[in-house]
Amino acid sequence: MSAPTKILVVDDEVGIRELLQEILEDEGYIVLLADNAASARELRRQHSPSVVLLDIWMPDSDGVTLLKEWKASGQLTMPVIMLSGHATIETAVEATRIGAFDFLEKPIGLQKLLTTVQRALKVGQTKRVNHVNLSELGESPAIAEVQARLETLVGERRVVLLTGEVGVGFTECARALHEVNTPWLVLESGQRLISSPLEILESARGGTLYCPEVALLSRSEQRSLAFMLGKTPVYQVRVICASSEPLGQLSGEGRFDPTLFALLSSATVVIPPLRARRGDLAGLIERCALAFSSDAPARLSLEVRQLLEAAPWPGNLIQLQSVLSSLLLSNNDDITVDHLQAILGDLKESTEPERPALPPEFFDLPLREAREAFERIYFENLLGRESSNMSRVADKAGLERTHLYRKLKQLNIRFPRRAASE
Repeated sequence: MSAPTKILVVDDEVGIRELLQEILEDEGYIVLLADNAASARELRRQHSPSVVLLDIWMPDSDGVTLLKEWKASGQLTMPVIMLSGHATIETAVEATRIGAFDFLEKPIGLQKLLTTVQRALKVGQTKRVNHVNLSELGESPAIAEVQARLETLVGERRVVLLTGEVGVGFTECARALHEVNTPWLVLESGQRLISSPLEILESARGGTLYCPEVALLSRSEQRSLAFMLGKTPVYQVRVICASSEPLGQLSGEGRFDPTLFALLSSATVVIPPLRARRGDLAGLIERCALAFSSDAPARLSLEVRQLLEAAPWPGNLIQLQSVLSSLLLSNNDDITVDHLQAILGDLKESTEPERPALPPEFFDLPLREAREAFERIYFENLLGRESSNMSRVADKAGLERTHLYRKLKQLNIRFPRRAASE
């Protein structure tokens, strides 16, 4: 049985809110009420409504501004129906251009309201089934590739393993696969896997169970998770696990349960680090700052933005969010390069690309051995920079994929087994 549909009504007039609530609840919808933009933001974050009815005129922020904010931050994932009693045609056109589903004038007729809501729900459901939205992570080709991979999995209930470096956006990817208006459960403690695995599944029935950093589970917890995966079809639960550790290597070394690894590796998605998709940084910096406050982006000078875009970000998105939060909280005025360097150190040094060192005896080697040593360093560095994406490695090296695999085997360089079957 599917979960009841949630509709968020945002209007500063209590009479309008209560009238819309009464009409929609009579139709069987769950209605969430907000009287301003701040409340709307929080309810949207907590409940992921299927449709939003949004008044244009509100005391703290107008509806079009809130619509723009959701669009810029990648949160316009549901149809938004704009409401107004005295809006101009230009306002309606602008809201539609931004991404509003429709525009209703007050007073709203009963049949017109219900028909528009039903159309919005139908469009929203089609969008959820066929599209995964990763705009919160960027719009680079690398993210488009991840999005395309997730879209092949969105209609399935099998377990998904997200891998990559710490902070690359595991939760955002897991959320993108999650079906709205169904339970979302994060496994905070592995002990529950041992004491009450079936209770966990019951709590997540029909929804998603997300297991962050699955490599941190104890062996007993790993075995319990493997047992639980066999029960998920009964409860119609999708399990999504994430790991910044190489599970294949851990399994080979006896530090990760091989049965669980085999179950997890059937659908693996690699999330690339920020340094492999620098084209996303400008947009991510804007979104992170905007999430702090509406005027925050204007406080970042062009020079500060350029340094932020050039920084190496070994901690990826988590580090970027932390640095921007520290910058914006600790300074009330415009952010300068000095402010940024106080947090990250000398960025001019840190943004210089790492150059692998050649062996000290390199120039004493015969040509054949020197060439082999250089090729090994070259390909190991390229694999690291491209996060073992063999298509990009082959493209950068100017080699056919089959030639690349032969070369890596010849040089005894390990590469992900899944890459050979892509």
